[in-house]
Amino acid sequence: MSDLSLIQYVLIALIFIWSGFVRSGLGFGGAVLSLPFLLLVKDDPLVFLPIIAVHLLVFSSLTIWMNNRGNRKSKDGGGGEKLTGFGPDASAKMQEGTVDWPYLWRMLGIMLVPKLIGVFGLFTLPPNVLSAIIFVIVAIYSVSYILNRPFRSNSKAVDVALLMTGGYISGTSLIGAPLIIAVAAQHVAREKLRDTLFGLWFILVLIKLAAFIWVGLDLQLIHHLWLLPCAAIGHVIGLRFHDRILKAETPVFFRMLGIVLLAVSSVGAISVLF
Repeated sequence: MSDLSLIQYVLIALIFIWSGFVRSGLGFGGAVLSLPFLLLVKDDPLVFLPIIAVHLLVFSSLTIWMNNRGNRKSKDGGGGEKLTGFGPDASAKMQEGTVDWPYLWRMLGIMLVPKLIGVFGLFTLPPNVLSAIIFVIVAIYSVSYILNRPFRSNSKAVDVALLMTGGYISGTSLIGAPLIIAVAAQHVAREKLRDTLFGLWFILVLIKLAAFIWVGLDLQLIHHLWLLPCAAIGHVIGLRFHDRILKAETPVFFRMLGIVLLAVSSVGAISVLF
């Protein structure tokens, strides 16, 4: 990114503030809701994917740690509910927290192989083809937001199909979240959904980042010095937004978001293909 203009740097900074906001506010979207904008600034997904991956690792782990640390303090300090012994009650308390670990591992077991196949595809597809795929996938997602008809699963077979497809897309471009959420949202308690997704994203992105390092991809480390604070600003704002959407549905927000994403992805797809 060393050859970009000042305006491009400013736009990238604003997009990463947005990325941090939607990631912490919704529990997903750090990639799927920001990549289309980033690709309009510079049409090369492999420039931005390592940055997004590192941001996700940092802020997902930080959020899970802070939330569970707060829970432990309230149990041990406020009410005197200290964990002692190793009986059934102690086991149940140990499983309490903001992450549904049993279901997380179940999803990961289904998604792991497609994820690895997708990572391989990432390094074999030309950048312009990968950009076009990203724009088309985001356009499909945006239509579901506009119509307020998000992807839904009605059977175990559909669950597996959505998770495998989401894992593959996540491997190629980190934007498989809506398909994965279509399954997770039906099996994970609402108050645990965001942090469970954060735990899943952490593991999936760690695999992808390891692949980046293995093939010698430039991780753009110097740009983390100024983009991490940008994402942090959005992250703090998003945490407050998340508290509000836990109490109310926000279809209007998603509809407007879908309209913007559809316009951006359409322009991006046309510019890449023609």
